[in-house]
Amino acid sequence: MAWIQLKIEVLPDQIEVIEDSMLLEGAQAVTLQDGADQPILEPELGTMPVWDKTIVIGLFDAEIKGDVLIANMKELFAADPSMQGKRFPEHKLELVEDKDWERAWMDNFHAMPFGDRLWVCPSWKEPEDKDAVNLMLDPGLAFGTGTHPTTAHCLRFLDQNVEGGELIIDYGCGSGILGIAALLLGSDRMLGVDNDPQALLATRQNAERNGLSAERYDVVLPENTHKIEADIMVANILAGPLISLAENIAKLTKSGGKLALSGLLSHQADEVRQAYEPWFNMDGMEQMDDWIILTGTKL
Repeated sequence: MAWIQLKIEVLPDQIEVIEDSMLLEGAQAVTLQDGADQPILEPELGTMPVWDKTIVIGLFDAEIKGDVLIANMKELFAADPSMQGKRFPEHKLELVEDKDWERAWMDNFHAMPFGDRLWVCPSWKEPEDKDAVNLMLDPGLAFGTGTHPTTAHCLRFLDQNVEGGELIIDYGCGSGILGIAALLLGSDRMLGVDNDPQALLATRQNAERNGLSAERYDVVLPENTHKIEADIMVANILAGPLISLAENIAKLTKSGGKLALSGLLSHQADEVRQAYEPWFNMDGMEQMDDWIILTGTKL
C-alpha cells in the first residue's frame, strides 16, 4: 500500500493549527521535523521547545485526492482566528512507497565494541564475538543503544573500571544498558534509578534478556532509592539535573567510589565539575564530538 505525504514548512505559532487540520483531514500520522538544522540540546524542565522553522509532515491514505486535501487545509487555516491575514505556508505533496520501517531499522542496527571486553549486540542477532562480554539489548522500550557519544563514553568507562564484585548505581538508567553492562563485566549488584516507569520496565526486560537473576539488580523511581553506597556511580543525564542532583549522588557513592557523569556538552564541563568538587576529586574530561564525560573519585 502506498501513502500520500504532505509536508508543510511552518513557523512556531502555526504548528498547532496545521497539525490539528491534518488530523481533521484524516492523517494517519503527524510528525514534526527540524526545518533549519537547529539543535535543541537541553530544554528547560517542563518546557516543550520547537524549532524556529518546523516541517509538519502528515501521512494520508493514497486514495485521498491531493487537490481536495490542500483546498481543505487552506480553508481550515484561514478559518482559524490566530491565522487571519496570514498566507498558507509552503507545502509539498509526495507519494511514499510502503515499507517495513521497523525491519529496515533492525537490519541496520549492528553489534558495537566498547573498550577491550564489552560488545553491545541487538537482541535479534547472533553476537559477532562469542568470547566477548556481550550485552544483548532491545532498545525499543526506552532510549539508550550505545550509539550516542554519551552512552559510548560511559560504556568504555565501565569496561575500564569494573574489576568484579562492585555495587553499581545507574542513575537515569533508561534502557538499563549501563547497569547491565556493569553486571556482565563482573559487578555484583546494580541499582537502576529513573523517573520514567517505562525505563524501569525496559531495564528489567533487558536484564532478563541477558540472563541476569533478579537478585542481582533492582530498579526504582528516585523517591524510592535505597540507602546504599555505590562502588561505581554512573549518571548519563543532562547538565541541569546533574547539577541539582550533586549532593544526592554524592550521598549514594561510598568513599573511594568511582564517578562518571555524562550527557554533557563541552561548555557545561566547568559548571558541573564545580558542583561535584565538594565531594569528589574530579579528573579531566574526555570528549567525543560535542559531548563529554567527567570522572572522579569520592573523597
